Parts: sequence; structure tokens; C-alpha cells
Amino acid sequence: MGVEHRTGGSATAVAHPNIALIKYWGKRDEQLLLPRTDSLSMTLDIFPTTTRVRLVPEAEHDEVSLGGAPLEGEARRRVVAFLDLVRERAGSDRRAVVETENTVPTGAGLASSASGFAALAMAAAAAYGLDQDATALSRLARRGSGSASRSIFGDFAIWHAGTDEDGDLGSYAEPVPVDVGELDPALVIAVVNAGPKAVSSREAMRRTVDTSPLYEPWAVSSKDDLADMREALRRADLEAVGEIAERNALGMHATMLAARPAVRYLSAPTLTVLDSVLQLRRDGVPAYATMDAGPNVKVLCRRADAERVAGVVRGAVPGGAVHIAGPGPGARLLDEGGR
Repeated sequence: MGVEHRTGGSATAVAHPNIALIKYWGKRDEQLLLPRTDSLSMTLDIFPTTTRVRLVPEAEHDEVSLGGAPLEGEARRRVVAFLDLVRERAGSDRRAVVETENTVPTGAGLASSASGFAALAMAAAAAYGLDQDATALSRLARRGSGSASRSIFGDFAIWHAGTDEDGDLGSYAEPVPVDVGELDPALVIAVVNAGPKAVSSREAMRRTVDTSPLYEPWAVSSKDDLADMREALRRADLEAVGEIAERNALGMHATMLAARPAVRYLSAPTLTVLDSVLQLRRDGVPAYATMDAGPNVKVLCRRADAERVAGVVRGAVPGGAVHIAGPGPGARLLDEGGR
């Protein structure tokens, strides 16, 4: 997945969001975005981000837009800082125009930073002439957003935390071999609250790591969850995959509830959806919940059951949006015609 053939000062890339089944929660290095634990995710086939990076040698500043509107504040700062990192590696001082189109609905419970920085990493590396293989691109994307390291790859990917001795080089994602056709998974995404979170993920992560007596036990158990998950994926055992994903996510939220002060993302509608997932299992439908740092719920099930699961979830969250996703492709470069 090198980008050495797509240089010349302009490049366009597309990437998709991913949902972690074994969670990333807690950093050991905030500058390099090095995680405390490994994580494993499924890249989705919906809501891609498309980003074009075009170098403008005579410009004094970067221009950054999202959906045609100038990006401001912290969001712009993160993109410019990322471009500075690429420029440093490329030995260039040329400024860029960055144009991004996000198809994920605002507040859909699918953080767009993963797809956004995966697409930006691939397009910027190509535009600045960096020769990066998939592993190097994953490391680079991680510097923008940790979860972006996984969106470089399609289907299932594992993000290695690495070690303190390895530093930046040891933390990257790579594909996990899975017979996707036999597993045949779908994720039903239930948006129970599209509003902003009272506590940001960054602050919640810090508080949990620093104060929760449950954090270290969860981090230790997450290693076992990961080993069990990889074996379940190898067997294409969707029920085992779902059971492991659900216990890992609920354990993560338990660490937050035990933080001081507590971080509580689980709302009454969240619990209603979780109850509906339990009822689906009682009715013989293999369905399992996972949640990121927020109130929205993703339900893992078989593709054949996805419409039924979505109908039940819609009934549990009247007025809330529900989306169905399957395993999606990895990040890729487009030609300048957008193909």
C-alpha cells in the first residue's frame, strides 16, 4: 500500500470509520498518542471521508475546509499540526490546501476522526512525496488520531500498543485475518443522543487512568479479551466475538463509573437499548452491544439478522437514528478525477 506512485503536489484519499470491539482507552504518551493497551476493530462500509491535499508553494498559510466551510479552532489546529509533521518528514516547507468531505451525519455516534486522519495521512503523504507502506501510514495516521491507525486497513485490524522501548515505531495497526464471508457480521448503530458530551473523551480517559481503581484490572483483562477475540475471529464464531466485545465495552464503562469524580456516559435510553439487546438474545437472535465513550450503542449481529435487530432498536429509541454497517475497505488513494 505504498504511495510512491501518487506524487506531484496533489492527492486525494478516502477512508472509512471503524468501531473497536476490543477498546482503546488510556494513553501512555499523549504527544505520540501511544495507547496503554492493544485494540481491535472492524472497519465499516458506510460514511467514508474523502480528503484532497494540494500543495501551494507560494502560500504562507494552510487552508483547511470541511464540507466547503473553513475549519476553525482546535479542529484546524490539529490538521495543521499533522501537516507540520508530514512536512518535517518530507523536508518541505510548502503549505497546503486541505479539502475534506465527510458523509457521516453529525452526531451519528461514529467519530469521524478515525476516517478523517486516515484519509489525511494517505493524501498528505502522497502529496508531499513520502514513500510510506501500510505500516508506516498507520503509524502516521495514529499521530492525528489513535483510532485512525486502524482505518488504514479494511475488515478487521489490530492496533499494537507497542512498548516504551520501541516508542513511536512499535505502535501501529495491521490486518487481522478473518473469513468475513463465514463470519458475516453487521453492526447496527443506535444514536440515542446526538448532542455534545459533557465530558470529552480526552478528559474522561485521563481521569479514568489517573483515578479509577478499576482501570488497571480492566487493562489486564483486556489482554485476555484480545487473545480470546482473535481466536473467536479465527473460528468465525460470531457469538463468541459478540460476547467478548460486549464484556470488554461494559468493563471499560465500569472503569469510568469508578473514576473520581465518575464519568457516566450511559443514559436512560442507552440502558433501554441494552435491555432490547438482551431481549433479542432471549428470543434467539445473537446480538451483542458495544459502546465507545458516549451514550450511543452499536449492536453486533449476523448480516441476516440486521434488519430485525435494527427494527427492535428503533422501537427502543423512538426518534433516534439507526444505521446498518458491514465490514468495509481500507483507506485508498483516488485518481484526481475522484475514482
